[in-house]
Amino acid sequence: MPGCCGCWEVLRPPRYKRLVDSIFPANPQDGLVKNNMDKLTFYAMTTSEKLDRIGMYLEQRLSRDISRHRIGFVFVAMDALDQLLVACHAHSLNLFVESFLKMVQKLLECEEAELQILATQSFIKFANIEEDTPSYHRRYDFFVSKFSVMSHNADRNENVRVKIRGAGLLGLQGVVRKTVSDDLQVNIWDPVHMDKIVPSLLFNMHTPEFMSVNTESPRDEEHPAYIAEMVFRDLVCRASYGNVKSVLQPVLCHIDNHRLWVPNEFAVKCFKIIMYSVQQQYGYLVIQMLMSHLDTHTNSDPSIKASIIEVLYESVLISAGGSIGPSVLDVFNTLLRHLKTSVDNKSPEGEKRNMEKKFEEAIINTIGEFANNLPDYQKIEIMMFIMGKFPQFSNSEEMGFMDNYLQTMLLKTLLKVATKYKTVIMNNAFPPEFLHPLLRISLLDDPGLRVVVQEILHTLLDRHDNASKLKTVSIPKDVVSELDLTVDKVPRQDSLFMKKNGIQFYWHILENLQMESNKADNFEAIFCTMCLITIEMGGDDILVELIRLALDIQSMTIESTLPKTHKCCNHAIVAAYLNVLAQITNMSPLVQYLSDLFELRRKEACHLLPEFAFNRSNRDSSYPKEDKVEEKWLFDQTALQDILTECGHDASRLSAPLAQRPHSSMDSGMVNSMSDIGSINIELDSIESSPLLARKKVEEITVESLKKMLAEDQSVKREEDAKKRQEIFETFQNAPFEEIVARAEAKSNCFHDKLYEILEMSPPSSPDHTTKESQNAVPVFEMQFPSLYVY
Repeated sequence: MPGCCGCWEVLRPPRYKRLVDSIFPANPQDGLVKNNMDKLTFYAMTTSEKLDRIGMYLEQRLSRDISRHRIGFVFVAMDALDQLLVACHAHSLNLFVESFLKMVQKLLECEEAELQILATQSFIKFANIEEDTPSYHRRYDFFVSKFSVMSHNADRNENVRVKIRGAGLLGLQGVVRKTVSDDLQVNIWDPVHMDKIVPSLLFNMHTPEFMSVNTESPRDEEHPAYIAEMVFRDLVCRASYGNVKSVLQPVLCHIDNHRLWVPNEFAVKCFKIIMYSVQQQYGYLVIQMLMSHLDTHTNSDPSIKASIIEVLYESVLISAGGSIGPSVLDVFNTLLRHLKTSVDNKSPEGEKRNMEKKFEEAIINTIGEFANNLPDYQKIEIMMFIMGKFPQFSNSEEMGFMDNYLQTMLLKTLLKVATKYKTVIMNNAFPPEFLHPLLRISLLDDPGLRVVVQEILHTLLDRHDNASKLKTVSIPKDVVSELDLTVDKVPRQDSLFMKKNGIQFYWHILENLQMESNKADNFEAIFCTMCLITIEMGGDDILVELIRLALDIQSMTIESTLPKTHKCCNHAIVAAYLNVLAQITNMSPLVQYLSDLFELRRKEACHLLPEFAFNRSNRDSSYPKEDKVEEKWLFDQTALQDILTECGHDASRLSAPLAQRPHSSMDSGMVNSMSDIGSINIELDSIESSPLLARKKVEEITVESLKKMLAEDQSVKREEDAKKRQEIFETFQNAPFEEIVARAEAKSNCFHDKLYEILEMSPPSSPDHTTKESQNAVPVFEMQFPSLYVY
């Protein structure tokens, strides 16, 4: 009998197997035997070295139950595994997890939907457990692939399809959560994994019935589309700086492959989710990726490019207040390059051309939103950058329709950026590098472009929202109250700015009013510009210059050969402008003088008032037949001078005409010049074949040439020299100081411009003669000195 007992002890199974067997009930529907499960859990916690064997034995039983299709016992085994995972956190848990993952994998490989869902639920519970010692050799490739397949399930039964897809999506979230926290584990951000995870999420998110649901309406939280969006937000939120692009690249590829840019509702939705979920400091990476993706679609259909730009626009709106990246100018350069490409390659087809225009407008709006996120000083730099993209031409023959349209687009872009700028000090809003080319562009041949330039000036000049109230040329009795103008004291900085740069504004206003291609819109825009200059910068220091501008416009109109319509508009502008100036400066004598003259014009020359001149229903027969303007209808310089003196102003400068055309560093490209450096052909020979001295043709002196010099009459030359000296003397005696400064600066600028152009024409790497000589020279230590010089 004792021998039989010994045999029984040998054949008796180990305790951990007995404890595992005891948790399974006779009827699987009864579930785990709770008391025995508690014993197994206590045993596993106290003897952790047995945990791996417990897992292996449970795996064997699970495999046997699966092969025998005893599904009830499979559920019991997985329940036990889940409880052991939650309860045990020992160092040997890694070995148990290996068995657990093998069991989950076997369940996922089954065809039964309920087993796949059961395995996914267990895996999610495992993913939420924080392990003390992660296993760095563990692989999750199978789970990523299987959960992605489940996310694309196409079962005919809708309920089964929804459950399997939802389980697959949650499984993908579990894989991400398990691996994203530790970089030493499998890198879930690798393209091999992201190319499976992200498309699976987007596939389920792109559900028409789910996209049509209102954002504020309740959603079915078990719907795969809702789960996919939740998982997608979680994935983007967990992405660090180096991993944001790993998520975005599959998104862009998915939208490209499935042609989801047109219509772009889904693309907009995806990138809104991304922009709201990504960490704020990484938002600019999303914008950079969209910009790069736009580059790959340079030759694509304009509807696709327009959709990408709209997505970019929505992304910029969300990132308001944040950074748009370290390379600000690169962003604007890319957008402007696409704008120019679209204009240069425009299609003759009507429908396609409409899509191209939509694309171009979208670029302009996006540039405006980009600029809105920048500080004011950078907005000025962006406007200067756009100005640099403006095409310049040496002669009018090269200015075709395409270039004209490109100029329109660039000016619209400039206007959009200008609307985002808030002017505080005029000197900051109009640096010379920006003001000079802008005024130069105001003289383009196209009247529509000139209106846009004036609108840009309005936007930057207007600090009190008066521009919209001055769009119509009129003569109200009380300008400030009737037009509801806001007038403040002119800052000293702006008065100084106007003293220095006023001549630029005056000259270009005069030139604009002399253009025969002007339309009513041009005259109204110029009038608004003049009024804004007066309101914003018209201090007492420049009051005389402003009135002098009005008198010069009147004189120019009388002496010019402009059509009657243009002359009437110019006279009307002078009248309306002086009315605004007089009432803003509260000069009662001037107001009375103007009132009397306006009344006279109403009686005898109504065509010189705005009511007639800007009446768009006028015909040629409406204008007087004789182009004659009587002196009594005009503004008298002597009378204005007396009024200014009466009001305490120095009116001596009123008799001096405005300076000639002001020069600037930008003028060389505007008009052709006989001294244009580009028209001089200089042959740059090498140093070896050229003498060091300049080649200058020596004038030949002969007896005949001397006789000719003696016979010439020098009186004409002496008279010309005397006349020049007298002009210089009168200029320095009578001309305003700012005019003298402008002329001096013009000479200096012209000299520096020519010097800079000459330096630019020199080859970048010219041979250095001195270097060659030094290379051929004998070193000092090899020289043979005479004995007399050696000590």
